[in-house]
This record gives sequence, C-alpha cells and structure tokens, in this order.
Amino acid sequence: MDDATREFDRLRPRLQAIAYRMLGSVAEAEDIVQDVWLRWHAAAREVIENAEAWLVAVTTRHSIDRLRAAKIQREHYTGIWLPEPQISEPPATPEEVTERADDVSVAFLILLERLTPEARAAFLLREVFDADYPEIANIIGKTEAACRQLVSRAKTQLREARPRRSVSREIHRRLLHAFALALEHGDFATIHAMLADDAMLVGDGGGHVQSFPEPLCGGKRIAQLFYAAFLRYGKDVRVELVMLNEQWALLRFIEGKLESAQSYEIEDDRIVRIQVQRNPEKLERIATRHGGA
Repeated sequence: MDDATREFDRLRPRLQAIAYRMLGSVAEAEDIVQDVWLRWHAAAREVIENAEAWLVAVTTRHSIDRLRAAKIQREHYTGIWLPEPQISEPPATPEEVTERADDVSVAFLILLERLTPEARAAFLLREVFDADYPEIANIIGKTEAACRQLVSRAKTQLREARPRRSVSREIHRRLLHAFALALEHGDFATIHAMLADDAMLVGDGGGHVQSFPEPLCGGKRIAQLFYAAFLRYGKDVRVELVMLNEQWALLRFIEGKLESAQSYEIEDDRIVRIQVQRNPEKLERIATRHGGA
C-alpha cells in the first residue's frame, strides 16, 4: 500500500460521514467516496498542499451536485422519503458519548432536507465537522460573509424545528426497551400509554411495500396500527433494540424477515414521533447484518 492509499484510507471515514450527512443515503455516500478515490488516484498530488482539505473539498462539492439532482428525484418519490438508516455501535464509555455526539439522527437528517445544498454543506462543515469559514468559503465558492449567513440562517431554521424537551440517552433506551416488549406481547394499553396524544408516524415504503402516503397522526391510531400487526402475526413478531444513527431505535422482524427500522423521538417520557423505514432497498445492509434478509 503506497502513501497516497494509506492517506485516503485514513480519511475515508470522515469523507463517508460528510457524504452521508449530505445525502441521507449510505449507498450514494459510498458512490461519492469511490468517485473521490478515483479522482485522488489520478490527481497530481505533488501540487496538493493539504490532502485532507483537498479530499474534503472534493467530497463536499460532489455531494452538493448529487444532492441537487436527488432533490429533483425526491419530488417524484412514491410516498414519503426518509433517510437510509445505518447501524452504529453503542458507546462504550460516557466520554465516547460526548465524542460521538455530532448530529446524525434520522430526525436530524430529515430536518436537513429543509436546507439548500449549499446551506446544508456550510452548516455541516461548520457545526459538525468544525471547519473554519475560509475553508468553507473555498469549498462552496462563496464569500466568508455569505457562508456565515448561510450557517446562521440554517441554525435558526433547525433550532425552531428540533424537540425542546428530549430525554437523555439512557431514558430513551429504557423507554424503547419497554415499548419493544409491549409490541412483542401485543400490550395495547401500554403501547397507547407510551404514545403522546398528538404523536405522529411517518413511513417510507419507496413504492416497493405498502406504507402511508401521508403521516399517521394520533397516539390511539398509531397504537391500533401496531396492535393490528400483533393480531395478524402474533409470536412471529420480534422486536430488537439497536443503535441507529447514534440513537437507540427498534428493528421489527416479521416471520424472521426484517420488516422495518424504526427511529423514535421522545419528549417528556412519551413518544412524539416515529420514523418507520420499510423500503427494502434502504434496509438491505441492516438486514444482511442482522440476519433478516
């Protein structure tokens, strides 16, 4: 392995993280990083002063271009588009929780869809990847003042839409564990009680499997939906607690096959929003890893 390959492999996780946060798709992020590798391999590296800055810049620019095209495609997406979730390992220590606290939750990726590609890039580079404004300006081709304004406006947009009373990671885990047991045992009363009255469920079937074309609103209606699955499949429903996108989440298996990956937002000890990913194309990696393919 030559020095250029070692340098790229060292930076690959950072490049993958940038592309994934920009696009909300593991597959597209991998495509971006592979393309960047080909460009890096062909580049005149003797004139590149800072390899990391060069690779981050190329990855971000490619991601901006890909996101512009993706936004057009998502306008014609069947049903509701949700990001592709990815499995993450539980933090081993309290210190690691802090180290891995950068925003990558499914809920946060959905919020990022509100931003233009350039604003999304500027915000992520500054707030998640700690880039300075001269670097951001060089990457996205705007002045430092314009980049500061992009980041400021993005922070305001996202702050207004984020939960204000979210619970700690440990409480989140404990509540989801209890909810998983209730789902497996068909305990309608507990399911209903753990959902806020105005809870909302959004699902992504991608046109491949049945899903709601609009958000399902109301804790009772959502509880009835979960209970209906238990009535239909009984003991063939299995629910597993996992980490998705650095947050505790649930995988639901029906008759041994991964049926959905479910991310939860919790406020004041009650579930307020559920993102249900059912698109088989977006579940493929998780299913392969967890034996539910």
